[in-house]
Amino acid sequence: MKAAPLHSWSLTPKEAARIQETLAERVDLAWDGRTVSTVAGIDVSVKDGVSRAAIVVLSLPDLAPLERATSQMPTPFPYVPGLLTFREGPVVLDAWAKVTRTPDVVIFDGQGIAHPRRMGLAAHLGLWFDVPTIGCAKSRLYGEHAEPGLRKGDNAELRDEREPEVVLGTVLRTRANVKPIYVSPGHRIDVETATALTLRCCTRYRLPEPTRWAHKVAGGASLR
Repeated sequence: MKAAPLHSWSLTPKEAARIQETLAERVDLAWDGRTVSTVAGIDVSVKDGVSRAAIVVLSLPDLAPLERATSQMPTPFPYVPGLLTFREGPVVLDAWAKVTRTPDVVIFDGQGIAHPRRMGLAAHLGLWFDVPTIGCAKSRLYGEHAEPGLRKGDNAELRDEREPEVVLGTVLRTRANVKPIYVSPGHRIDVETATALTLRCCTRYRLPEPTRWAHKVAGGASLR
């Protein structure tokens, strides 16, 4: 599947940050109520200057893998906190072009709008894909929150540090007594739906199945 280009990837960090600020105005946080029968997970591994992206499409509710696509290329951008998309975006887009079915929702191993400029990986590439996207991160990049309860499904609001009245996402406990994950909408989805869908995709592991599978495939595993 091809994505409509939004900008060049040949940018300085300063130019990249300015693009994030501009694109943030285009993010849509409304959910259209669609039936979700397929969900994709996306993860990127970087080793020795080479980035490898994996996209795995799963069925819902049974969470069975249906399709995978991968790509690898030299890592094109330095590691700069808050600018992850410019490091991982090109290889993800190359893998996305190989996916044959459009998933109803895409979950990224990364942030959505829980980002200083509200333009994490899931929000940024959600604009390229023009499908509902969710950021599901293992650690906090931005925002303030209380500690959620210890049971599976317990959660706490993740609020903007500069505008505390704004809820950016959810700190979600996906397994009892295990560290929570950070869920935030990317594009074309709201906080409540992003949280509920992420929890539907969690089984006995901390990470939701789509990104857990994508992580395995990015590391070289097969779908069997």
